[in-house]
Amino acid sequence: MKRNMNDWSRAIINSSQRVAMPIMTYPGLELTGKSVKEVVTDGQSQFEVMKCLAENFPSAAAVTIMDLSVEAEAFGSPVAFHDDDVPTVTTNIVSDKASIEALEIPSVTKGRCPAYIRAAELGAKHIKDRPTFGGMIGPFSLASRLYDMTQIMMGLIMEPDNIHLLLEKCTRFLIDYAQEFKNKGANGIIIAEPAAGLLSLEHCDEFSSRYVQKIVDSVQDSNFLIILHNCGNTQHLVGSMVSTGAKGFHFGNAVDMAEILPLVPAERLAFGNIDPARTFRKGTTELVAKQTWELLEKTANYKNFVLSSGCDIPPFTPLANVETFFSTLEEFNHKCQKKIG
Repeated sequence: MKRNMNDWSRAIINSSQRVAMPIMTYPGLELTGKSVKEVVTDGQSQFEVMKCLAENFPSAAAVTIMDLSVEAEAFGSPVAFHDDDVPTVTTNIVSDKASIEALEIPSVTKGRCPAYIRAAELGAKHIKDRPTFGGMIGPFSLASRLYDMTQIMMGLIMEPDNIHLLLEKCTRFLIDYAQEFKNKGANGIIIAEPAAGLLSLEHCDEFSSRYVQKIVDSVQDSNFLIILHNCGNTQHLVGSMVSTGAKGFHFGNAVDMAEILPLVPAERLAFGNIDPARTFRKGTTELVAKQTWELLEKTANYKNFVLSSGCDIPPFTPLANVETFFSTLEEFNHKCQKKIG
């Protein structure tokens, strides 16, 4: 469903009520009885989980699963699948200049890309009361899976031209992938670039943000909004993230949102950052309520703040914790409204 995403963003910023948009798809497994393997391989099943969550929780948007193996698999990387855990890339497929040069840029019809595009397409068509965001990996994080994380960190110093060649290929594919989400009706994408959190500011500019910007420049417009996610220790990288031109930024629980928000332009959205594992997955409802309330209080002066998880909420997260997250937000908004009244 086509919608003006600039208007959506402005409505959030101008509202007297805070909103929430957790990166949340897996909690819908319990509601639908589906397995992890089923929803990461079948677009219809993934959509059914997204739709069920939309019917049960007032998130500001529906989102596809944050799966950081999809794009590497399309390039030919081997991936391990599990019924009860997220898919994982098992080994690198390039290691030197020759293998990078030989690497073919795949079509977005390869691997499981069509399943994720289908989930977003169905979400945009049938979840009509909120936007639908697709999800994809960022260029440096994709390159790190193709090349190996340890080796690519050495390569930035020893053979930067090779890494740039790999990044160019990754970025050309990701632009095509993002464009296909847009063509099928998604209202935006969340680009997950966690590996960039390991970089210095200079390397982040050179090996991540300049390539993210190419994606942003290619697809972002008034009807398609990009959110750049980095769940690393990113306080020193916020300026680099902002330089990409993305209209939203999603931060992990490694940072303090009170220190991050002054660095994000007031007209762009900033999302974060309740711990998805220790709080959502393993915490009690009391812990979820406490941390959610505290985060809302410390960010209350920032109209562009959107309450969220720090990353993708994992499988087998208790639904009671998700319910507490949203009910705490509702209670906070009610308290604030009473003060205004």
